[in-house]
Amino acid sequence: MSKKIVALVLMVAMMAALLAGCASTSTTTATTAAAASAETTAAAETTAAPAGKTVKIGFAMSAFDDKWLTYLREAAEQKATELGVELTMVDGKDDPSVQLGQVENFVAQGMDAVIVVPVNTDATEALTKACFDAKIPLIAVNRNFKSQDDYTAYVGSNSIDAGIFQMEYIGEKLGGKGNIIIMRGADGHEAATMRTEGNKKVIAEKYPDIKILAEDTGKWDRALGMSLAENWIQQYGEEIDAFVCNNDEMAIGAIKAIENAGLTGKILTAGVDCTPDALVELKKGTLNFTVFQDPAGQGAGGVQAAYDIVMGKTVDKIVWIPYKPVPPEEYDTYAAFWGM
Repeated sequence: MSKKIVALVLMVAMMAALLAGCASTSTTTATTAAAASAETTAAAETTAAPAGKTVKIGFAMSAFDDKWLTYLREAAEQKATELGVELTMVDGKDDPSVQLGQVENFVAQGMDAVIVVPVNTDATEALTKACFDAKIPLIAVNRNFKSQDDYTAYVGSNSIDAGIFQMEYIGEKLGGKGNIIIMRGADGHEAATMRTEGNKKVIAEKYPDIKILAEDTGKWDRALGMSLAENWIQQYGEEIDAFVCNNDEMAIGAIKAIENAGLTGKILTAGVDCTPDALVELKKGTLNFTVFQDPAGQGAGGVQAAYDIVMGKTVDKIVWIPYKPVPPEEYDTYAAFWGM
């Protein structure tokens, strides 16, 4: 059995335990609890699949070349196999027009349900219209649409929580004052907007003496993150106390720039996702903090929600897959999760 399969099995097996544990009393708890209390039940406007019928689901990914989304995709494929679902996955290539065409093709093919990780969460109206006009349930995964009226159900995490977790940790480590740089994900992505909002919320409410020197988009990319960090290090040098990045890939890029500048140990770094690569850096001490975002929970959960809706079951309008803070002392827990 390959390491990838072992990791996926471990991901599914441990998901329930991880989701049950790690209850937080931080600001995030209030955010998630408030959101959860607003959940509503959504029944799909479609007839349940007849007994013996193979359920066909189209899954429109934003991109195939994103590392974390690869884990989500593999978990979705595994869940589809378990359920006997015919799952068709397509690569949106981070292009909203490409993704819209793919969703329209799913509708033309008569899919029973459509799942989408949207390229642009601010421009989903056309996706919604294509599915809803055909009375096909639309499930959003990982990235929440701007309007909750635009999907049948959402399966994912509450993005602001990740930014809150990050900034609470970094703020404490800096003693409540210092200079940080925020590296955002791609503009137009709900996760980038809300994680950054979470960072700024904590600064405004708890750490007014922390200054944001600069911020820009690294588009979730390690190489671009490294390039941005190199430019900022040239501009600000040792004035920088921390890089707070919307994902681990950009944080790892910043780590490489810090290393190349001979500043390892002088600048803190924080990311989101808790990928295996990030855990390597966490163990080395070059990444100071990350936030676990569960790709198995989101990928498998999206397929399960779509399947249940097609089968006539009720599904919560929002299915939260909680974030978990990962400081260095939690390394062993998440290394085991990934089978490292």
